[in-house]
Amino acid sequence: MKVLRYLKFLLYPFSLLYGLVMWIRNRLYDAGTLTAVSFDLPIIAVGNLSVGGTGKTPHVEYLIRLLKEHFTIATLSRGYNRRSRGYQLANENSTAAQLGDEPMQFHQKFPDISVCVGEERMLAIPQLLGEKPETQVILLDDAFQHRSIKPGFNVLVTEYNRPFTRDHVVPFGRLREGRKGYERASCIIVSKCPPDMSETEKQALQQEINPLPHQRLFFTSLQYGQPYDLFTQAPMLISPDATLLLVCGIARPAPLVQHLKEGFKEVFLLPFPDHYYYSNNDLEKINKELKDLPGAEKVVITTEKDAVRLHLLQERLQELNLRIAVIPVEISLLFGEGNSFNNYIFDYIVGTGTSYIRT
Repeated sequence: MKVLRYLKFLLYPFSLLYGLVMWIRNRLYDAGTLTAVSFDLPIIAVGNLSVGGTGKTPHVEYLIRLLKEHFTIATLSRGYNRRSRGYQLANENSTAAQLGDEPMQFHQKFPDISVCVGEERMLAIPQLLGEKPETQVILLDDAFQHRSIKPGFNVLVTEYNRPFTRDHVVPFGRLREGRKGYERASCIIVSKCPPDMSETEKQALQQEINPLPHQRLFFTSLQYGQPYDLFTQAPMLISPDATLLLVCGIARPAPLVQHLKEGFKEVFLLPFPDHYYYSNNDLEKINKELKDLPGAEKVVITTEKDAVRLHLLQERLQELNLRIAVIPVEISLLFGEGNSFNNYIFDYIVGTGTSYIRT
C-alpha cells in the first residue's frame, strides 16, 4: 500500500503540468482569444469537474422531467464510447452502439423529446435546430469543460464523498481541470448525499465550497426505484431473501451496492469497466457466476445505463434464459429545496424570453 502511495505522488508533476495547460486554455477563453459560440435559445449545461461518478445522468433526467411538459426540449451529448461518428439524431431504430449508453437511456425513457449526439457540439446544435426548429431548450450533457459553446446556465455536479474542494487534477486526482473551474457554474449540486444529511453537514459543506455571490448551492440524494424486467419493463418483485448478482459497468457502483445490501440478504458484485460493451462471452460468465451463487432465489440485477448496452445482446440473453432486473434511480433535492431549484431553472429560461406552456 505504501508503494502505491509513493507511486501516486510521482504523478504529481504531471498533474501540475496538465493543470497548467487547462488553466491557460481557460484564460484564453475568458479573454476571448478562443471564441465560444452562443445561441439564441436557452442552453443548460450539466457537468462536473471530475472524470466521472458524480451521478450526473439522473440530474439530467430530473431536468428533462421538470421541463418537458412546459417546453420543447432536446438533449445533446458527445455520445461517449459509441460506435458511430458525427452528428446523430435518435430515432426508432437507434441503439446504444450508435448513440452511446446515456443518450440511448434518455431516448428510451423519454421518447417524446429530441436526443442527439455529436463530438463537435458547436456544429451539432445548428444541425439539431435545422431538423427540429421547434426546439426551445437544449440540455447539454457532460459539457462543463467544452467551452466552444457558451451555455446560458451551467450546472456543476460534485460528489458528497469527494467534492472538488478535496480533489486534485488528473493523474494525481480525478479533476479534469483546476478547482477554480467551479467559478463558471451558475449553480452547484452536491450529489449522493445521505438522505438524512444534517443541517450541520450542510453548513460545513456550504462553508467549504464557498459559492460565489452569483451561485446557488443545492444538495441531492439518490432514490432507487422498483426493479423491472429488462425486456418487458414489467415490475419485478424480488424477495428480500434473494441472492443478487449485480452486473454493472459504471464508474462508482458503491452507493448502489450499499442500497441493495440494505434490502436483500446477499449481494455479489460483478464489475465491468465504465461504458463497457458486453460480449457473448461476458453473458456466459454472468450465467456461470449466477449458477455458482448460494440460495434458492438468484437474480441478476443491473443499472439502466447497463441495460441499454445489454439490449444489444437480446437474442443471446433469451437463449440463455437469463432474466435480468433493472433498477432505476432518480434524484431528490434535500432540505425542502425542490421548488426553489425548479424555480431557479424556470426563472433562467423565462428570463431569456422563451415562451412558457403552463400545464
